[in-house]
Amino acid sequence: MTPPSVQVLAPCPGRVVAMADVPDAVFAEEMVGPGVAIEPDPGPTTVVSPIAGKVLKVLPHAFVVLGDGVGVLVHLGINTVRLEGEGFEVLATQGSDVAAGDPMIRWDPSTLPASAGGQDVSPVVPVVVMDAPKGSVTSDAIGASVAAGDPLFSTP
Repeated sequence: MTPPSVQVLAPCPGRVVAMADVPDAVFAEEMVGPGVAIEPDPGPTTVVSPIAGKVLKVLPHAFVVLGDGVGVLVHLGINTVRLEGEGFEVLATQGSDVAAGDPMIRWDPSTLPASAGGQDVSPVVPVVVMDAPKGSVTSDAIGASVAAGDPLFSTP
């Protein structure tokens, strides 16, 4: 049985870019799953849940919400795991239920270093449908500026 299509919302304000344009092969080649990414607006930002569901995992730089049989990963920046949580404030609790738009993590993408642990750091925020077929997500929002909570795409 196919899970119902879920509307995925923008977790933060910024400009929507194609997953292929993410400066990390794991995301760009949709190895984790298909989706889009957001080049976040600079300044302090509260990142919100893109769907309603249960918080499966929350780390300082990323979180996964599972709702209606669909898991959505939001990854704050590229190589930000190397910052070991510095610059991120976790607002959500792992295992809790959230509504779309609920606050998850607070950060300021403009304060990220250019590199960490010998790896380039990028503020781009991939929004990924986990375990969905490669190429199965399309979005009319690519190239557009969005506010947190604006529709990004529907799950396949």
